[in-house]
Amino acid sequence: MTHDAPNSPKPNEPGGALSGVAKAQSVAALALAIPVGCFAGILLGTWLDRHFHQHWMAVTGLFLGAAAGFIQIFTSLARISKRGDS
Repeated sequence: MTHDAPNSPKPNEPGGALSGVAKAQSVAALALAIPVGCFAGILLGTWLDRHFHQHWMAVTGLFLGAAAGFIQIFTSLARISKRGDS
């Protein structure tokens, strides 16, 4: 039978094993925000280019996807700093 030390954090408490996984997941989401936004913007823009027989919508989709990625990063960082996570 194993006894936890009285001061050791539980896996689901702040400072526990799950909080480290949650921090890693939020950092991974930040790292993927811009590339995924750009990729989705290019896909949507390319489809719109073909559908409407235009040649500028893919580039616009790229810029809008990048902007969406930056917005996602800034809102996530604001949420993290408000919570006090590091």
